[in-house]
Amino acid sequence: MTHLKVGDQAPNFVGIDQEGVKHELSDYKGKKLILFFYPKASTPGCTAEVCNLRDNYQVLKEKGYELLGVSADSATRQQKFIDKNKLPFPLLADESKEVLHAFGVWGPKKFMGRTYDGIHRMTFVIDENGVIVQLIEKVKTKDHAAQILES
Repeated sequence: MTHLKVGDQAPNFVGIDQEGVKHELSDYKGKKLILFFYPKASTPGCTAEVCNLRDNYQVLKEKGYELLGVSADSATRQQKFIDKNKLPFPLLADESKEVLHAFGVWGPKKFMGRTYDGIHRMTFVIDENGVIVQLIEKVKTKDHAAQILES
């Protein structure tokens, strides 16, 4: 799991979104970035999370935030997730798990007594200089935007 904490420099990531566009931390220099990691596109919890962010997107933009979601789903699956939920922000298709590993969100999980490796739902808020200013480890999928805006 993540060893990153508030005050740390965010890892310099490079990832490809659903349209094949490259995103890296340096693209967001001078901007505030909400980088959220979710387990799997089109599952109930992940859908609730992205729809809450979508519904609060204008407020987040007015506060100066850019949004970028990340999962290990394929670009095709990410595009379907965007289309189905009318998402106004890009989603990285991190099938190689490079970004997931860089942020320490890939690791052992338990479900119904079974242990397996997967994505831990977490959000990193990164400031204009690439520093982590907020880390949300217990994401409330139906009220995620409020969690971000609280601090």
